[in-house]
Amino acid sequence: MAILQKIRKHTTLLIALIGISILAFVLSSLIKQGGSSFFGNTDTIGEVDGEPISRVEFANGVQAILDRTPGTSMMNAVNSVWNSKVNSVILEKQYEELGIDVGSDRIINLIKNIPGYANSPNFQNENGIFDPQKFITFIANLKEVDPARYEQWKNEEINIINQAKQEIYFNLIQAGLGVTEKEGEVMYSEESDAVDIKYVQVPYVNVKDSTLTVGNGEIKTYINEHKEDFEKEASRDVRFVIFKEEASEADIDAIKTELEGMLTTAPNSADTINFKNATDLVGYTLEHSEFKYDSAYVTKAKLAPKFADTLYSLNIGETFGPYIDGDYYKISRMVDKKQNGNVKVTHVLISYDSVPNAQLKEDRNKEEAEALAKQILAKAKAGQDMTALAEEYSEDPGVASNKGTYDNVSPGRMVPEFDKYIFNNPVGSIGMVETDFGFHIIKIDDQYETVSLANVAIKIDPSEKTINDVSQEVNEFMYAVQEEGKDFDEFAKEKGYTVKQDRGLEPLSAGISGYANQRSIVRWAFEDGTDIKDISKFNIADGYAVVQLTDKAEKGLQSVEKAKSTVAPILLKEKKAEKIMKEAAGKSMDEVAALYSTAVRNASKITLSDPKIPGASSEPNVVGTAFGMKENETSGLIKGEKGVYMIQVTKKEISPKLMNYTTFRTQKREENVNKYSQSVINALKKSVDIEDNRALFY
Repeated sequence: MAILQKIRKHTTLLIALIGISILAFVLSSLIKQGGSSFFGNTDTIGEVDGEPISRVEFANGVQAILDRTPGTSMMNAVNSVWNSKVNSVILEKQYEELGIDVGSDRIINLIKNIPGYANSPNFQNENGIFDPQKFITFIANLKEVDPARYEQWKNEEINIINQAKQEIYFNLIQAGLGVTEKEGEVMYSEESDAVDIKYVQVPYVNVKDSTLTVGNGEIKTYINEHKEDFEKEASRDVRFVIFKEEASEADIDAIKTELEGMLTTAPNSADTINFKNATDLVGYTLEHSEFKYDSAYVTKAKLAPKFADTLYSLNIGETFGPYIDGDYYKISRMVDKKQNGNVKVTHVLISYDSVPNAQLKEDRNKEEAEALAKQILAKAKAGQDMTALAEEYSEDPGVASNKGTYDNVSPGRMVPEFDKYIFNNPVGSIGMVETDFGFHIIKIDDQYETVSLANVAIKIDPSEKTINDVSQEVNEFMYAVQEEGKDFDEFAKEKGYTVKQDRGLEPLSAGISGYANQRSIVRWAFEDGTDIKDISKFNIADGYAVVQLTDKAEKGLQSVEKAKSTVAPILLKEKKAEKIMKEAAGKSMDEVAALYSTAVRNASKITLSDPKIPGASSEPNVVGTAFGMKENETSGLIKGEKGVYMIQVTKKEISPKLMNYTTFRTQKREENVNKYSQSVINALKKSVDIEDNRALFY
């Protein structure tokens, strides 16, 4: 077999991989338990307002998500469980303080609205109505007959109770989010009142950055004045080079040569025939190919796009290749062809009331269905468009998406009666067949030739030599940086490697850019023993990542250097505004326009709810000033978001008052509810002490 041949070729690599796999198994077992002895025998993964979160319970929750939703990343599951636990603890304390509880009657009311319970015959009376007593009796018996299921029910009951408490809690909050008539009127005015203005704008970009300076002291002052904006979690910056284990040109040529040999001679001394003459294709492909022989017939569209024409035109017995198809090198042999192997059909289904799950457009019995089907058949044969007939009449659930057309239908895909008609009649045929689903009016739109190919496919993988060469390359790079003191960036560029940067890694980041599931890199970056300029090698899916720590910041107020990219533009804008306002002081609108070689422009129908000025995007300060002015009044210089402005109000439109503002009050209340639901949780989190040790265990 091809796999056995690879094992023989990569014995050394295999031994290494087995060792790595054993280590990975041990580590994954420890991680699934929510930690390891490396971190001590900690029983908790964190603490919320003095209440510990059990490590084992947390790990079980993570595993439950991974089992329930395959494909979910470990860190997404970890974060989901953490947020759920934190919210649960915080809200439970709120319930206790407010005396929120859920009685048995409310629980029953909630349960009877859960379809899984309400629709179960086990809990219904003779009239098909949910019977609370039957449910209570069932749960009582469950404790004796099925303890495991009873424990499952207890967890479910807790979730139902918590959901009910949460609903009560947020209903109480929403009750306090009422909107007054005056607030509704203000909202109406913000949307309806409008101003027209003349304005001149001096964009900040007119002042070159190079003419101004922002010192570190100014940045530090700004940070101290806006501490809340610059309180950051611990972070790390890294740079890295990826060394990929990819097949070399020599590896690819070797695979090609191996396949060429199969076309001309016996591949090895144990073989007596080559691929072209092999009669046991199952055995041959099992021995030499990555995939077993598949005798299925396929259309041209299913073949490798670049070689589809060539493969499709092969005569029976002819071979083609080697050729590259995705990650594989292949050779192919034409085994058989079918002239009408697949078909394209359009059909209309007319069903009747005794057909299970029929989606009838109107009630009808079988006789009525047959009569209607014959009428539609006559219309189709008279030349009416089958797609239009399907959209009007068909009761096939798929008609909404396919308009009655099924393309590339292969034998056996449809029910036997349908199959028999479409594979035994020529293109253009229109007929009617009866199946268990009802009556089908069918038109054969097209027929396709299908082919059966035998393929020998070998994955284009790096050889053991290539893998060893990459490993040697990695070690040489690390030695040059670690032992010889070469600069990581400069030496990488000298060797032709691409250096990537990843700034702002957090303790719970999933990985680095392009390699999301690499927690080992993040954990290394945050280890106490990892210093700036340290480097380390990590195994990734397609090779190695050599990573260097370039900067570290601990939790707290951001440093000047870290905050510079955020603060410097803000301070530069302030300085530009001051410079422009000083230069333009005391000048008229036309004089300001002339001074900065710009023009006086007009803007109309500007509202407070959408404070945009043409060419400047949103300018709330400028628009707010305009609404505070009288008609024909000219402002002084105004600092805006994109520049300094001077405006003149040319027209103000004040909308007439309404009898009531119910519509606007309702809209505002909905906005408040949507905004404050999550805001409440965030505010509660800020009000309690939260100790988060997830990064130690995952």
